[in-house]
Amino acid sequence: MDAISWVGYISLGVFHGINPGMGWLFAVALGMQEKRRSAVIGALFPMALGHAISIGAVVLVIVFAQQQISGNVLGIACAVVLFGFGLYKFFRARHPRWVGMRVNFKDLTIWSFLMASAHGAGLMLAPLLLRMPTASAHSGHTHHASATMTDSATTLLSAVGVHTLSFFVVTGVVAVVVYEVIGLALLRKAWFNLDLLWSIALMIAGVVTVVMLFWGH
Repeated sequence: MDAISWVGYISLGVFHGINPGMGWLFAVALGMQEKRRSAVIGALFPMALGHAISIGAVVLVIVFAQQQISGNVLGIACAVVLFGFGLYKFFRARHPRWVGMRVNFKDLTIWSFLMASAHGAGLMLAPLLLRMPTASAHSGHTHHASATMTDSATTLLSAVGVHTLSFFVVTGVVAVVVYEVIGLALLRKAWFNLDLLWSIALMIAGVVTVVMLFWGH
């Protein structure tokens, strides 16, 4: 995987981490409810796990689709889904709701998975995933194809890991800073609609997917 892809995975992790809807706002709320910083930090681990599961699920779907569908068709399909989902979020932004604030590790993991999935976090990785070479399942060179698939699996796991790590670090830093310094009261007065930015980013990702698909044609 080239440097552009690595930077892309890390940058998207940072972008996801900044978005309050992805977890840091909930972590801060838990910390303020329990009146301790350890509650904020403790919430980060299941949130990162849920985020990684959501991202990994999308990765698996795209990798499987690459074995069954031509690159151009899959690229156009991903672009349509990205743009369409972004357009949907633009006009109808809603978040999955949780039943209460008394949650355990499993609850937070599921919540994070739902939030990441609802925001289309994994979909935003599609332009980068489509850049990766794949081995055809029908290739006559079985050994070479198996080796290529193994390398691809390792690279994909590394990509998900790097993305999740950057998400975890940024979410943690933002959550602790808000909890210790800013506080939710000030945050309400200086709120910026990141959901709007998120929907626009999804649509941009769809356009970028098409551009990358036909750049070399």
